[in-house]
Amino acid sequence: MKIKKGDNVIVIAGKDKGKTGAVLRTFPNAQQVLVDGINRVTRHQKNRRSRSQGQVIEKNMPVHVSNVACVLDGKPVRVGYKIEDSKKDKKNKIRIARPSGKNI
Repeated sequence: MKIKKGDNVIVIAGKDKGKTGAVLRTFPNAQQVLVDGINRVTRHQKNRRSRSQGQVIEKNMPVHVSNVACVLDGKPVRVGYKIEDSKKDKKNKIRIARPSGKNI
């Protein structure tokens, strides 16, 4: 999965198309990401103790990774990789934006 925690993404398909947010968590096995403020749903929560009240809460639900794209300079970009040589024969794998080649 090329989208990581902390990336700014834009939704490119679905009910929240055009909205942006930061990735809070990734679920690699399910190919989904949890984005702040995207795909919000309401859930009814029962009372857990005898004197507490039930409540209606809003929470974010995961979105499939194919429905979001990384944002660079306000535009959606595809993510690629570039391998750079560093000192002592180590190679670093760096994420770049495909059209421009800028580091993400």
